[in-house]
Amino acid sequence: MRTPILLALLLSTACGTVAASCRVGRVVDTGGEGIASIRVSDGRQLVATGVDGRFAFAAPPQAPVFVIKPAGHAVPAGSNGLPDFWRRPDAADCTFVLRAEPVTRDALEVLVFSDPQTSDLREVGYYRDDVVAPLAGRHTAALGVTLGDVANDDLTLYPAINAVTARLGVPWLHVAGNHDLDAGTDATSLHSFQAIYGPDTFAWEEPEAVFVGLDNVIAQPEGRPGHIGGLRPDQFEFLEAYLPTVAHDRLLVLSMHVPLFDAPAGRETFRAGDRQRLYGLLATHPRVLVLSGHRHTLQHVFHNAADGWPGREPLHEFNVGAVSGAFWSGAPDAAGIPDATMAEGTPNGHATLVVRAGGDYALAWHPARLDAADDATTAAMALHAPRRLRRGAYPAWGVYANVYMGLPETRVEFRVGGGDWQPMRRIEAPDPRLTAENARDDLADALRGRDRSPEAVPSTHLWRGALPTDLPAGMHRVEVRAFDRWQGKQRASTTYSLEEWVD
Repeated sequence: MRTPILLALLLSTACGTVAASCRVGRVVDTGGEGIASIRVSDGRQLVATGVDGRFAFAAPPQAPVFVIKPAGHAVPAGSNGLPDFWRRPDAADCTFVLRAEPVTRDALEVLVFSDPQTSDLREVGYYRDDVVAPLAGRHTAALGVTLGDVANDDLTLYPAINAVTARLGVPWLHVAGNHDLDAGTDATSLHSFQAIYGPDTFAWEEPEAVFVGLDNVIAQPEGRPGHIGGLRPDQFEFLEAYLPTVAHDRLLVLSMHVPLFDAPAGRETFRAGDRQRLYGLLATHPRVLVLSGHRHTLQHVFHNAADGWPGREPLHEFNVGAVSGAFWSGAPDAAGIPDATMAEGTPNGHATLVVRAGGDYALAWHPARLDAADDATTAAMALHAPRRLRRGAYPAWGVYANVYMGLPETRVEFRVGGGDWQPMRRIEAPDPRLTAENARDDLADALRGRDRSPEAVPSTHLWRGALPTDLPAGMHRVEVRAFDRWQGKQRASTTYSLEEWVD
C-alpha cells in the first residue's frame, strides 16, 4: 500500500486534534476589502461571510477549509499552478482572495480528465506528450477537472503531474480515486491527497454550472476489494446544506471517481443506501449531470425508476474514459507512447463538457493525438472492415463502427460507393479492431510492448452493417455517418476490395 508524502506538510489527523486557527477567517478582494455573502466550508459545516468578509465555524474544522468560488469571481493560482481556494484546518492564516472577473463568454467549456494513473516518471511523460502537449495553447476551456486516480499508487509523483497539468493554464480541480489513497483506514486514507489538493469535498460555481466534487472511495483495508463506492456522513451533511441553495437555472455537475452504477452488474460496487440517499438530494434539481471514472471504459448510464431514481427525467451519468486508456498498455508508436486503447475499443484521451446559460450541455470525446489523415479513425468513431472479400460470396462480413459517444438510440448508417444510406445495427460485441490487436500480440515472436493491449470486451457503442459482395470487382468506399446527440452528424470512411476467385 501507499505511504504519506511530504510529512511536514500533511494535515493533522481527522480525529479532532487540529488547531482551531481556521475556525475563523476572512474573504477579501485584491485590494484587501472584505467581501460579504461568500460561502466557506470544511466539507461538513457551511457558513457565509459577513459584511466585513469574516466567517466563523461553530466547531473547529476537521478537514481542509475551502471557499466556494462564486460565479463572476476568480481565485489566484498557487505556486503549483492549482487554484488557491483552500487552507489546512490548522493554517495560521485563513484568508482567501477573490478577484472580480465578469464573464462574457457564450458558453463554459470544461476539460474533463479521468485516470491519468501514472505509475512513474516515464508515464508522466506519456501524460505530457500524449494528452496535455497537443492541448496546450490550443483549447478554449475555462476550467478543468480530474476524476481521480491522478497517480497510480506512487503519490510522490503529484508535483510532477501537476507541473504537466498546469501547462493547460486553467483552474484545475481534483477528486480522489482509489489509487490516490494512503494505507490505513478510510479516515486516514487521504492525508497525501489533501496535502496537495486540499478538500476531498468541494463546490465551485460558474454562471452556467455548479460543480461539486466528492471523494466517493470508501477504503476497506481488510476487505476484498479494498474499497467500495459510497459517501461519508460529513459529505451528506454538506450536500444537505449546500444543494438546496443551487440555482435551478444552472447545471449541477457532480464529479466523482467510482460510478454510481454497480459494475460489474450483480455486485455491489457502490453502497446502495448511499446511492438512494444521494438520489433523493439530486432529484429536486431539474438539471443534473454525473461525471465518473474508474472503469477505464467509456459509456453513458441513465438512472431511472427501475434503479430507484425518483426524478421525473432519467439521471445522466457519463462514465468518462481514461487519459491512460488501458493503463498505458499496448504496442508503442514511433514516439514510444503505448497504444493505450481501452478494452471496449475507445482510444485513450479526454472529454469536454460545454455548458450554456440555462444549463443545457454538450459532451464530446477527444482521442489522444488523433491522426486526422486516417479516415477510418476520427474524433467520433473508428471503423473496421475486411480488406478483401470474394465477389459473389454470401454477405456474412460487415463493417463495424465504434461510435465512442454512441447511445442506444443513436442513429448510425452506412453506404457503399455513393449508394443509398442503410441503417447499421447496434450490437454488444468486442471491437474487432482490438480483437485483431489481441491476435497480433498472441502471434508475435517477441513482446510488442511493455504490457499487452487489454483483452477486448463487449462494447456498448458498436454498430455493424453487412457489406455487399454483388458489386463489381475492385475497390469500394464505405462511408459511415452517426447522428451524435451533442455534436451533430459525424462521418468516417474506409475501403474494401471485391476480388474474383479463380479455381
